[in-house]
Amino acid sequence: MSNYQIETKCIQSGWNPGNGEPRVLPIYQSTTFKYESSDQMGRLFDLEESGYFYTRLQNPTNDAVAAKICDLEGGAAAMLTSSGQAANFYAIMNICEKGDHIVCASAIYGGTYNLYAHTIRKMGVDATFVDPECTEEELNAAFQENTKAVFGESISNPSLVVLDFEKFAKAAHAHGVPLIVDNTFPTPINCRPFEWGADIVTHSTTKYMDGHATCVGGAIVDSGNFDWEAHGDKYACLTQPDETYHGVVYTERFGKGAYITKATAQLMRDLGSIQSPQNAFLLNLGLETLHLRMKQHCANAKEVAKYLQNHEKVAWVHTPELETDKNYELAQKYMPDGTCGVITFGIKGGKEACVRVMDSLKMIAIVTHVADARSCVLHPASHTHRQMNEQELIEAGVQPDLIRFSVGIESAKDIIADLEQALAQA
Repeated sequence: MSNYQIETKCIQSGWNPGNGEPRVLPIYQSTTFKYESSDQMGRLFDLEESGYFYTRLQNPTNDAVAAKICDLEGGAAAMLTSSGQAANFYAIMNICEKGDHIVCASAIYGGTYNLYAHTIRKMGVDATFVDPECTEEELNAAFQENTKAVFGESISNPSLVVLDFEKFAKAAHAHGVPLIVDNTFPTPINCRPFEWGADIVTHSTTKYMDGHATCVGGAIVDSGNFDWEAHGDKYACLTQPDETYHGVVYTERFGKGAYITKATAQLMRDLGSIQSPQNAFLLNLGLETLHLRMKQHCANAKEVAKYLQNHEKVAWVHTPELETDKNYELAQKYMPDGTCGVITFGIKGGKEACVRVMDSLKMIAIVTHVADARSCVLHPASHTHRQMNEQELIEAGVQPDLIRFSVGIESAKDIIADLEQALAQA
């Protein structure tokens, strides 16, 4: 589908029915698949033949949706996972092991920060966190001999810092490691990280891709551009024989699909964070309208941000959509057609005033979610980033008075009216 526009890919990619086959992607709700011979089943287990035999490893519904996301991002291979957290875990641990190290932007989602700062450290993988707005010299100083990857978010959650892809890609490649980018907030509709030097992209498909808060999921997409064999000693897991599959060398047998094949064959085999076919089916329905919804999210967010910016009880507003925002120029460079529907703002009077306003909202809900059709708010310091200490919150760009506002696709007039009556309580 590479010759089609991205709007067409949202509808047409992934599932190409033949004569007399279902027009809509079916749900292959089966754990297993039947074969006529034991020999063929053996070849499937040895990765000598492509096919389906157990849904924990591969499923036709999942593969069709992964192929659509891969096409949207312009990648070479992709896989679905059970959540965005699983995607970010697999993306790193597919090429890291005990004794390794990663460089990570400090402004990222709190759960991902905790994953990299604490959980994988227990597995022997250390992380150095850097301010995404650091200088090239400061960024390069974070690398070590055992560094295996660099990670950042296209637009950080919730601080809304736009990653300077070219700066981070340049540093990563100078040190012979891939740049991994979580592209959840802008989605491939508004941002194409591979075109700016990123090597691997992850998503929490739970957010805009699903778009309706119906199913948790994640995805990993490999650009196929990083030359693992050029750094074969560092990535022996891909370039040397895997004894658990009778000595298969992933880069030799699978080429540009090596990274995703290994993640499926090893990590999904052993850890099992597979997305259910039912969720993949629902995700595909969301993807079909992604290009339409993102435009409305961005338009509403900009209108709401301008309203808040002029309100006497609002202390500050942050969104890369505003010309006054410090990230505006980077957003125009990397995401000229729009960023996302998430904005942040603070209320004069601090945390207590923020709580009063949030509790006074009627249509806009307080939920532990972001980036779906319905408008919702959250107080990250008390909720999603609650596990962080004060210093970690500062590094992540989470102020005590920060309200994360995910602007939905309702009427902007109704959204603003609800804010108006709630702000009267501040």
